[in-house]
Amino acid sequence: MTSELVRLTAVEARALLDRREISALELLEAHLAQIERLEPTLHAFITVAPELARRQARAADDRLARGEGDLLTGIPVALKDVLCTVDAPTTAGSRILQGFRSPYDATVVARLRAQDAVFVGKANTDEFAMGSSTENSAYGPTRNPWDPDRVPGGSSGGSAAAVAAGEAMVALGSDTGGSIRQPAGFCGIVGLKPTYGRVSRYGLVAFASSLDQIGPFGRTVADVAMLLQVIAGHDPADSTSVPLPVPDYRAALTGDIRGLRIGIPAEYRVPGMDQAVERVIEDALALLQELGAELVPVSLPHTEYALATYYIIAPSEASANLARYDGVKYGLSLPGETLLERYLRTRGEGFGPEVKRRIMLGTYALSAGYYDAYYVKAQKVRTLIKRDFDEAFARVDVIAAPTSPTVAFRLGERTADPLQMYLSDVFTIPANMAGLPAIAVPCGFAHALPVSLQFMGRPFDEPTLLRVAHAYEQATDWHTRWPPLVYGG
Repeated sequence: MTSELVRLTAVEARALLDRREISALELLEAHLAQIERLEPTLHAFITVAPELARRQARAADDRLARGEGDLLTGIPVALKDVLCTVDAPTTAGSRILQGFRSPYDATVVARLRAQDAVFVGKANTDEFAMGSSTENSAYGPTRNPWDPDRVPGGSSGGSAAAVAAGEAMVALGSDTGGSIRQPAGFCGIVGLKPTYGRVSRYGLVAFASSLDQIGPFGRTVADVAMLLQVIAGHDPADSTSVPLPVPDYRAALTGDIRGLRIGIPAEYRVPGMDQAVERVIEDALALLQELGAELVPVSLPHTEYALATYYIIAPSEASANLARYDGVKYGLSLPGETLLERYLRTRGEGFGPEVKRRIMLGTYALSAGYYDAYYVKAQKVRTLIKRDFDEAFARVDVIAAPTSPTVAFRLGERTADPLQMYLSDVFTIPANMAGLPAIAVPCGFAHALPVSLQFMGRPFDEPTLLRVAHAYEQATDWHTRWPPLVYGG
């Protein structure tokens, strides 16, 4: 029964819970058993919270018994450990926040808590969400459920691995340059980055404030739509949250994409792309055509500058955001004879190498004499990237592209070469630069590992993205595949 329960989708579990055919506590215990079995191999979590989760499951069962259940009542959820929670540590994968407990919940956490969702734990992440492999965590790397010798992607690799392995039913991550979509792709599940401003960032440990966006992971598009329904919406506590009504995302899942115009950008065919991945993507695009969509060539000429632009803007914002970790207000505080020595020791020993690298890059780009040459120029290029998308969306409804140029790479394969690591996000970064919604869905396998197709849409047009992703998903069986590890292989 345990194995059957962890292989349910969230939508299926919702129906069984509402009919009282299973209890929230039974569902939780099945997932906790999966965590106990697989965590020694995967390390998807920094903190597992079984007693908290059991209290929440009992409260969910009480609510369901009264016939008052909501969309996520009783559903086991993993939270990326950059989301503030009052009853579990929030470390952001960093030694500098080891043991830190927030005095408040992130808005998305509060919205889940209000529905009596069940928090199984805080998922592992690259330190301060800086990375593409979840190898930069101060608490050790997460492994890919499809092949434990490979990375799960990053920085939300813990959240993706937990859902892919049946340790959580759905999860929340954050996406600054692809950190939801790329790990979803590497782990063979669905991940959505909403439009910037659609989901509140209040209570998210900041990396790059103009790029960060919280979003859902699930085994299916319907699961992701269900989670997005709960977390989306205006929040007065977040000045970048947009006061627009939240549509019914589940109503968009019609399965019909006849007449939909899908843009195919020539610039997303890059040198060095795995040919096996490229063949899988071509097959996926052909299927979309069979389903009645029209494939339309489009051009995004400034895409080639997106990666370089991102690695000016994101580190610049990170250097400003991470200045607050000084050993005075909260988190790690190492003694020193002077205040300056205290700062230097705390930051020197508290931050890992990737975080230090990005702080130095960003501080340099913002420094006198270089600000105009680098940061201001990068912001101008960012405007051109957004303009490319605006012109393309005048002709098409969504844009399709690979999520990543390769399948999941081996642990340690790229840690010595930061540039190669940064190239992992070459297909996902443009959507963040333009503030667009984007979704990654499984579309096949190459080298016995998952391959993922990405759809990008107009601002706040998540319904169309979900519609096309769901239609593709329902015409295939990729979303029904489970890693051998889950079956004890």
